[in-house]
Amino acid sequence: MNRTSRRAAPGRRHGRSFRRGPPSRAAAPAADEPRAGRRPKGLIWTGTISFGLVNIPVTMHSGETAQELNFSMLDKRDMSPIGYRKINKTTGTEVPANQIVKGYRWGPDEFVTVTDEDFRRASPERTQRIDITAFVDAGKIEPAMFDRPYYLEPAAKSDKAYALLREAMRRSGKVGIASVVLRARQHLAALFVQGSALTLELLRYRDELRDPSDLRLPEDDLERLKITGAELDMAERLVGELSAPWRPEKYKDEYRDELLKFIEKKAQSGKTVPAPPGPAKSRPLAASTDIMALLKKSLAKGR
Repeated sequence: MNRTSRRAAPGRRHGRSFRRGPPSRAAAPAADEPRAGRRPKGLIWTGTISFGLVNIPVTMHSGETAQELNFSMLDKRDMSPIGYRKINKTTGTEVPANQIVKGYRWGPDEFVTVTDEDFRRASPERTQRIDITAFVDAGKIEPAMFDRPYYLEPAAKSDKAYALLREAMRRSGKVGIASVVLRARQHLAALFVQGSALTLELLRYRDELRDPSDLRLPEDDLERLKITGAELDMAERLVGELSAPWRPEKYKDEYRDELLKFIEKKAQSGKTVPAPPGPAKSRPLAASTDIMALLKKSLAKGR
């Protein structure tokens, strides 16, 4: 770590000033070689699952795929795309990506720079280990605590230990409560069995959840709310009629499809706006173009 003295830019918040890097790289140990010569998809982290004296080498992969429509931000006046740049607040000039470092504020006029290697060196074991501390009933975890899913794949020569833990959890009906360090932060997590895979679901800490008692909620006294027995019976009957086996593949983002159809309909009706001309691009040379002749013409033109 390097300690540097630098006056903070006006309006800068006290505390962390970490640059948000690519999610799959920040604070993650270097990945091992892919298994069986294939390139792992969405590899985020390499480490071990640890419970008791057992350590199972695994790789972590993203468990979700974004399905949002991509919209460009445009300047309404001429429909030019809006770009975002990282600017040095002292000089006003753009800073290249390879010159940007993470810094933690240390006093009013100083920062301590922190590298990816520093994040690992601060606690080598925690940054390379999913540490199971307990096994609990899955139903005991409140839905509001779930945050983000990841898949765990056994590393080379760890299939047996991986399968042993998976089957022990499957038979017991338990999930593992664990801690793991990702992106410079220690997370609470739950280890589940999903088919043949072990999945790690990041959890929110209890103090990150709002207390619902802050909300104005109806009381539990149904008589005071004037809810009759007939109304309750009818509501229960409706719940029963709509009850069905849970099949997540039946559900999708229907609004996304409807929005895309609306956009297509708007485009087909001629309701588009022309994009402004961009910078001139050099035309690719045809295969039969005599490059030497073009070079001679360019030299002659410059005389």
